[in-house]
Amino acid sequence: MAAPARTNNKKRIIILFALCCVVFLVLSVRLGWIMLVDGKEYSDKAIEQQTKDTPITAERGAIYDRNMKELAVNAPTYTVWVRPAEVKDKNGDPEAMASILAKVTGGDAEAIEDSIEKNSALVNIAKRLDTDQAEKIRAYMKKGKLPGISVDESTKRYYPYGAFGSVLIGHTTDDNNGITGVELSYNDYLSGKSGRIIRNTDASGRQLSYGTEKYYEAEDGLNVILTIDEVVQHYLDKALQDAYNDTGAKRAMGIAMDPDTGELLAMSIYPGFDLNDPRTPTTAKAQEEYDALESDADRVQYWNTMWRNFLVSDTYEPGSTFKLITTAIALEEGLTSTSETFTCVGHIQLYTDILKCWRYYNPHGTQTLAQGVQNSCNPVFVTLGLRIGAQKYFDYLDALGFSAKTGIDLPGETSTIMYDRDTIKPGELATMSYGHGISVTPIQLITALSSISNGGYLMQPHVVKEIRDDDGNTIFKNESKVVRRTVSEQTSAEMRQIMQSVVDEGTGKQAYIAGYKVGGKTGTADKVINGRYADGKVYCSFFAIAPSDDPEIALLFIVDEPAGATHYASTMAVPYARDFLEETLVYMQIEPDYTSEERQNIDSGSLTVQNLCGHTVGEAIKIIQNQGLKYIVMPETSTDTSLKVVDQYPKYLTRVEEGTTVYIYTE
Repeated sequence: MAAPARTNNKKRIIILFALCCVVFLVLSVRLGWIMLVDGKEYSDKAIEQQTKDTPITAERGAIYDRNMKELAVNAPTYTVWVRPAEVKDKNGDPEAMASILAKVTGGDAEAIEDSIEKNSALVNIAKRLDTDQAEKIRAYMKKGKLPGISVDESTKRYYPYGAFGSVLIGHTTDDNNGITGVELSYNDYLSGKSGRIIRNTDASGRQLSYGTEKYYEAEDGLNVILTIDEVVQHYLDKALQDAYNDTGAKRAMGIAMDPDTGELLAMSIYPGFDLNDPRTPTTAKAQEEYDALESDADRVQYWNTMWRNFLVSDTYEPGSTFKLITTAIALEEGLTSTSETFTCVGHIQLYTDILKCWRYYNPHGTQTLAQGVQNSCNPVFVTLGLRIGAQKYFDYLDALGFSAKTGIDLPGETSTIMYDRDTIKPGELATMSYGHGISVTPIQLITALSSISNGGYLMQPHVVKEIRDDDGNTIFKNESKVVRRTVSEQTSAEMRQIMQSVVDEGTGKQAYIAGYKVGGKTGTADKVINGRYADGKVYCSFFAIAPSDDPEIALLFIVDEPAGATHYASTMAVPYARDFLEETLVYMQIEPDYTSEERQNIDSGSLTVQNLCGHTVGEAIKIIQNQGLKYIVMPETSTDTSLKVVDQYPKYLTRVEEGTTVYIYTE
């Protein structure tokens, strides 16, 4: 009876052994499949799970003005992280920790507690904290109240002058990527190249003792030096703000350019936005508009409009400033001369149409070409436009840069809107000759008008002068570029004389500055909104050059939708442009050249400017105030009254009238 039992046991052993062999074979096949076929996939997953890749942010390059004054720099910012596994290892209290962190960071305590309790890997608790907040958290860490917490330092963009030149400089995202202005157009140079630290870690994010660590150093961004002059920019900002406040306008805008090089010295729109807080309006009126918005989509659209650089990205009808273009073309083609006379009867007949002069109720009568420009008489320019003819007129518009973008190194530039040269009608050419029926960007207009003022050279406008590394090595230099010749030196000289006559005797009289030759042209044009002229809404523009015999600065000053019954550039734009030019000419140390009459008026003044050089700023201010004079300290950002005065304007012993502004230049 024992034999069958042994036989059964033997069979069971054989079967069990066979099953084991089968299982072993299956496992071997599976293991082989995993190792040979799926091996790379599983290896990559293991490496991914055991590897922590921590980016090292490159420090963004700084932005400077032409004199190396900081316009955009980096400020320290801090990020708070938590390792939940370490909190548990050290018996931390998530609720108490969340309460502390919420109090310091302003976050939500319940959300922070959930992050600690419901995660296992590294979790971000708060970012973009300032130094005070970081120090408070570190103080709690030293007391052992925040186990598993770490504070990492990085940088954020900081703009020392706030809303200064906002549409030109632009701003960045929270991750320090440029989204507007120079910050966007030169983002590749400014941003640098990020580095990283690669470590082997466990599932909780703790570094493995046997793991490896690789460090890839970040390459910091390059520094951008602008053509902008911080002092000139401040003068423009101030003039625009005054125009905005005094005229009740929707906004005021301006561009100042070196006409010989195409370098922008200033560019601004008021109201702008604070670059350090770009989503918050800077005026009470704008804040009311923003508060009335109901949806997030409306707010996003509002921000985009606020950040948009109208001077580059939008077009407008230039109005009578465009009459300078028509005049220059006619002179260059020999179709008129400065001595030719025209007779204004209040209108001009064009086939069945009657085109009125703006002063149709009191015609200008007989006038020379220069007087026609001074009076901004429409019939004069209709006559010239028809003499030139459509094809020749468009040839010059091409040469002057109106048929293409200027190529300025700012984002979002748009193009001119104008009639088609092959289908334009005589009436359309007539109205275009005095600045209606054509829509140009302000940067195109000032570039073209500068070319007929600088001897006839169309310069490519630009805002960046150089790009340098941290060691001061020049990586890129933006040389001034002549695009093409537009008019002859003779025509340019005649145009400068005509523009000066506009200020001396015409609609630009309020731009007169004693001792300086200023030329210019006013322009008032109806606004086009949704394809139609908007009743009562206008742009008031003034283009100016100074000194007019050898221009060192060109200015385009625009007031958008001034309030009130009268909307003339001569009163809405010219006075504020004059204030800017007077301050800027003095700052640029362009010596005044007084006529005998101007000198007599100055000498008849009751005050003699005292010698301020060698005194402290505080002492100089007292001397000036005791004389009943005003003062401006240069640079305007200086507040230290103990600094020595190294120069002044007007100079020592100059006779001036009471209330004259004296400029104090500090060491």
